[in-house]
Amino acid sequence: MPFLSGGHWWLILVLVIVLVIFGPGKLPQIGGAVGTAIKEFRKATTELKDEVAKATAHENEPPAPVTASVVTTPTATTPEPVIEHKPESTKA
Repeated sequence: MPFLSGGHWWLILVLVIVLVIFGPGKLPQIGGAVGTAIKEFRKATTELKDEVAKATAHENEPPAPVTASVVTTPTATTPEPVIEHKPESTKA
């Protein structure tokens, strides 16, 4: 049997142990619970992937162009102070 020679004998062993522990009456309930858990896990994984994709897509968008309007207001201009330079008298 190639199935057992491939190293999958442990799967049969686990199934036999589960059958002995829980009995044949509980196996459908356990299978349903495992199926529901896998379904919820996949749903949560998909939601997380979507959130990450949305966040990275938002970060990769180019920034919106900024339009600025220049408003000029008249300002009071004060004349610059006039500094007179007087040559120093040279005494010889």
